[in-house]
Amino acid sequence: MTTAPRPRTTTRDPETLTRRLTAWLGTRLPGARAADATVPDSNGMSSETLLFDIDHPDPPVRNCALRLAGDPAAYTIFPRYDMARQYRTLRLVADRTDLPVPRTFWLEENPAHLGAPFFVMERAAGRVPPDVMPYTYEGNWLYEATEAERARLEAASVAILARLHDQVPVKEAEFLDTPGNGSALHRHVEAQRAYYAWVVDGRPHSPVIERGFAWLAEHWPADPGETVLTWGDARIGNIVYDDSFAPAAVLDWEMAALGPRELDLGWMVYLHRFFQDLTESSGQRGLPEFLRRDRIEGRYARLTGHTPRDMEFHTLYAALRQAIVMLRVAYRQVHFGEVPVPDDADALILHRDTLEAMIAGRYW
Repeated sequence: MTTAPRPRTTTRDPETLTRRLTAWLGTRLPGARAADATVPDSNGMSSETLLFDIDHPDPPVRNCALRLAGDPAAYTIFPRYDMARQYRTLRLVADRTDLPVPRTFWLEENPAHLGAPFFVMERAAGRVPPDVMPYTYEGNWLYEATEAERARLEAASVAILARLHDQVPVKEAEFLDTPGNGSALHRHVEAQRAYYAWVVDGRPHSPVIERGFAWLAEHWPADPGETVLTWGDARIGNIVYDDSFAPAAVLDWEMAALGPRELDLGWMVYLHRFFQDLTESSGQRGLPEFLRRDRIEGRYARLTGHTPRDMEFHTLYAALRQAIVMLRVAYRQVHFGEVPVPDDADALILHRDTLEAMIAGRYW
């Protein structure tokens, strides 16, 4: 299979970041130095991650991860990065649930130190299902696991959503509410419309994305459902697993929001399907029995007593949200000269055929 070059994930120099981080660290922990700093291969294209150790006789933690807001001069994936919001979300989930989220230590909102706001948390040890090449391809630890091991991982991952949705008091998560009028779901979708408008400002529009928004309006749920705290980026690629295939840390909370439970369920279902469909299109088998929609929905219902509903709506919405992000990533590649300006914006969306099949009612 021929693939486009992997998009760059940062425009920052790790050595420069490390020097500036050491200077800042001394203001929080006198005498401390940032050591052995690395940028992980899985570094995302939104908030950036720097892994480092604290060199100090008595550090609060030795192995750390720093989450840094995207460089505003580097054609960021999202229009705004609220690191205080992410930090507060992690603290809330740690305080009110039994989920394994990293301990947080310091929040720095002054961009003068590293060029953007950031926070520091404990680094979790373990393994993460890879995105590149996806875990559905041969040759990685999850693909090579036994069916029983993958079943344990799947069950534990769905349980994370059940526990999050049931354990966090919504009143305490109101800082994550999306502004606007109407239900939490309505405001969430309107925020995605605004994000799409930002992505295509001055760039070619995507007909398939716009048809997707029209489909949502025509198939709006009669009851938007109970409002809970949703993780937002609910996928196994954002979980660190230990050697027993149990979650050791739940990461990446920048898309957390209030909304119906199905926002997270649809995202978990579709983000696996995205990789599975991509794998099958390259002629490989992938993991067709893993993270199937019926199994996710059934397990979640048994754990919570809530039967997922309107899942065609929510899985299509997940595919639509993924398409908007992918379009922005592609336009970022255009910006940096990594790919040419497209004649057809929809050609930049890897799962265009899937999204069209969902809109036509012939995907599931």
